[in-house]
Amino acid sequence: MKYFFLLLFSAGLCCSISYSQKRTKKTKSAVLEKEEDLLAVNLQSHIKILSSDSLEGRRTGTVGEQLAASYIKNQFTEIGVSPKGEQGSYFQLFEVNEGKVYAEKSSFYINDFKLQPEKDFFPLNISGNGEINEITSPILRDANTTWFIDLKDILVKNESNPHFDVMPFLQEKINEFLVKGISGVLVHNSHPKLNDNLNFDKKATITGVKVPVIYLSKEAYKKHIRTNDAAVEIKVKISIEDKKRKGTNVIAAINNNAEKTIIIGAHYDHLGYGEDHNSLYSGTRMVHNGADDNASGVAALLELARMLKKTGYKNNNYLFIAFSGEELGLFGSKYFTEHPTVEMNTVNYMINMDMIGRLSDSSKTITIGGFGTSPSWGQLIKPADKWGVLSIKTDSTGTGPSDHTSFYLKSIPVLFFFTGTHSDYHKPTDDVEKINFGGEEKIVHYIANLIRETNNLPKLSFSKTRETSGGSSRTRFSVSLGIMPDYTYSGAGVRADGISEGKLAQKIGLQPGDIIIKIGDLNISSVENYMKALGSFNKGDSTQLIITRGGKEIKYDITF
Repeated sequence: MKYFFLLLFSAGLCCSISYSQKRTKKTKSAVLEKEEDLLAVNLQSHIKILSSDSLEGRRTGTVGEQLAASYIKNQFTEIGVSPKGEQGSYFQLFEVNEGKVYAEKSSFYINDFKLQPEKDFFPLNISGNGEINEITSPILRDANTTWFIDLKDILVKNESNPHFDVMPFLQEKINEFLVKGISGVLVHNSHPKLNDNLNFDKKATITGVKVPVIYLSKEAYKKHIRTNDAAVEIKVKISIEDKKRKGTNVIAAINNNAEKTIIIGAHYDHLGYGEDHNSLYSGTRMVHNGADDNASGVAALLELARMLKKTGYKNNNYLFIAFSGEELGLFGSKYFTEHPTVEMNTVNYMINMDMIGRLSDSSKTITIGGFGTSPSWGQLIKPADKWGVLSIKTDSTGTGPSDHTSFYLKSIPVLFFFTGTHSDYHKPTDDVEKINFGGEEKIVHYIANLIRETNNLPKLSFSKTRETSGGSSRTRFSVSLGIMPDYTYSGAGVRADGISEGKLAQKIGLQPGDIIIKIGDLNISSVENYMKALGSFNKGDSTQLIITRGGKEIKYDITF
């Protein structure tokens, strides 16, 4: 489950669906008992294989992800469900833009001493690519030379200004320097205590200037420059490039030649070794196996495909999707909804299963999100269950921490099944030994019964619900704009994937697709930067918001 979006669902109505799940020889036929035994064995086998160390955490774009994709594809083949990816295959490839990288092809020498990237220097995000080979000095202001900027004075001047952002200051200064015909800029901070908070943000999307702009650490400056009138020989090469990788959705279908299609999905990617900095573990390098998150959901997906293949439910087609890229920002599901392999206007509803392997034996509670996305859900999910198999907590919103959000944003009814977070979430300890297989069996039967009850119904109508804004569960802001950021967007600014009902963004007229480029004096270059900007405001603060829509810049005066 994606870390940026993890939210605890609000308490809701407890209810359940009517079906029998008790395994007793007195009430079950031998055939049915055999079928349930097969379900139990298969769930354990799927989760054990998908969460094994050999798959190295199924990080998107890695060999481990490909091994998992191949396993899922082979299971679909054995079940007998047809490929529904690209070009007649089970696979749908998509691109993940990881942002900018510089360290591999950039270098910096001072008097023939090689500096270390990240430790001694880094290019600022506004830097251009290029090379410098010259003798210069901090006090030198000649054309065709590298000029120095010391941030000390501007930091002192704005020490009590919580909204001060050093980047607009630097951009203005560098633009002034460019008129002079400079060859580069070296930025440093000589103040012993005030922090400038500059770094190389690989997710930032600021357009660069034409010359290299490099930040030199305090230690490197003291060691190699020493005095402001020192003459030093510098050799610099800056090469900032886009870093991309490929993810893979695995898609299969049961085609009943029906007019409606039910989509059942679960993401199969996880964190690998935590390389994307979305782990909550801080120890030595370890595989994050993700047994609950989300081998449990994929196991259910495969078993529902097997069960539905054997049924006589012919009034819907069924599409089964194992998504990748969810942990990075719903990349796979968003790509599918924008490049569907079925007609989206035929989609009846979407069921998403994410972290369904830790059902409590005492409470037997599972949360179902998306309850408010169709009036039909209130009729299908009943408030009483005479067998007492599951306790259902519902949440109305159609958005939240997983791939159903991408479908809700396309006005498709959704349900999101989730047994709750736990202390092993996004840690190497999320292992197969902690899965409640009996509990997951109950959930699979619950979903199968729900699908059965919709077989003879007309296409479900869609209802818009309140929407949750993106953000870490550990991040709390006193203000909110009320957008859902598009984490897959790689252009300049932050693009709104959705607009939350009743929030500021909707009230001032923002629309999905609008790109936020500035809040007050703070330039917006990435989602992280956007979150940082919100954190600098309090309720009641007034400022200006600047967006682009269709290439045109629009300004709003707002009050949080």
